[in-house]
Amino acid sequence: MEKLQRYRMVCTLTFGDIYGQIIIWLIVIFISLASAVALWSAIRQIYALATVGVILVLSLPFLLFAFVTTLLNHIEFVPLQENETTNTSPVNASHQKPAQVSS
Repeated sequence: MEKLQRYRMVCTLTFGDIYGQIIIWLIVIFISLASAVALWSAIRQIYALATVGVILVLSLPFLLFAFVTTLLNHIEFVPLQENETTNTSPVNASHQKPAQVSS
């Protein structure tokens, strides 16, 4: 029987990869709030709230799609070599320093 190949999943996503998406979505939120303030009056309060709601509801699926596709584009499956293991060895754990509380 053939030996099965083992893989390691590596995520290379960094904050810089989604930074632009966050900035664009914040701009969308501020524009929707600006339009709500522009529509706010004694008669049109419901229109202002509806405008914010519609813009947020319509922009959330696009934001979610952008985040998920960016994440999926940064996931890699790397084949393990014969001498590599997926478990961390106790030798590596002994070199780590314990967390310290700063006062």
